[in-house]
Amino acid sequence: MPDFKVVINDEEQYSVWAAGRPAPAGWRESGFAGSRQECLDHIDQVWTDMRPLSLRTAMGG
Repeated sequence: MPDFKVVINDEEQYSVWAAGRPAPAGWRESGFAGSRQECLDHIDQVWTDMRPLSLRTAMGG
């Protein structure tokens, strides 16, 4: 069983969360779980634009 999972919020920001705990308010599970390092590596691959969704939208991107 994985120790951690990746969670994402409505602004498409990612975080690592303990696998045995429910996602915090305002966050949902992304579907990826693994060791802490595996989760961090996954975030590095998928979170290519650090700007929050609302900023990207406002800037036309």
